[in-house]
Amino acid sequence: MIHVFPAESRFSTDHGWLQSKFSFSFAEYYDPNNMNFGPMRVLNDDIIQPQTGFGAHPHREMEIVTVVLKGQLKHSDSEGNTGILKPGEVQRMTAGTGIIHSETNPSDTEELHLLQMWFEPNVRRLPPSYEQIAYDQTLLKNNWLPIVSNRSDQKVAHIHQDMTIYLSELEDGKSITFSQEKNRKIFLFVIEGELVLNQEHRLKRRDSARITDITNLDVQTDTGSFFMLIDLP
Repeated sequence: MIHVFPAESRFSTDHGWLQSKFSFSFAEYYDPNNMNFGPMRVLNDDIIQPQTGFGAHPHREMEIVTVVLKGQLKHSDSEGNTGILKPGEVQRMTAGTGIIHSETNPSDTEELHLLQMWFEPNVRRLPPSYEQIAYDQTLLKNNWLPIVSNRSDQKVAHIHQDMTIYLSELEDGKSITFSQEKNRKIFLFVIEGELVLNQEHRLKRRDSARITDITNLDVQTDTGSFFMLIDLP
């Protein structure tokens, strides 16, 4: 089953310094029928204004993944980790037994655009940890590029859940197929462009799809697309 969620169906909030779109229940948005998709709990599409951001705040028992689409993200946490995240990089933070962090836009002039996702871990009471990796953007072309996985190598951030996050950039007129085992789920999010799934479901920019009971997913584009696919238990 392929269930498409149009971009405009997301909850929208504007705090001046922050414009955000929520794909799942989060903060002031609560829908008991939209709490999660498998272990996936949050997908926020954020725009953060220059010299603003999220001050120090706590998390626990969550795997938090951040992908920067434009600008820079400055990270600092109570474990002593610091970093500047740019496009072509991904950040994974295990909140575990508890961590305090801040995330801000250090630029004086440029907006920060990012995607932040939360996943429930498959192990509780983990020690907090942080990881930032760069991926080769040239490998996105017409390919499934893993950037976060529990089956990680040196160029893939490790996550404490049976899942993998892929990015792909399909060129005009190209298609690609994703195959997975039975009884697993797929979450797909169009970052830019348009896609057609299994020759019948058309998705536009920032649309998403929650997919179950399908072992082979055909993804095709006429005009080109940059998108994310998450293989979930």
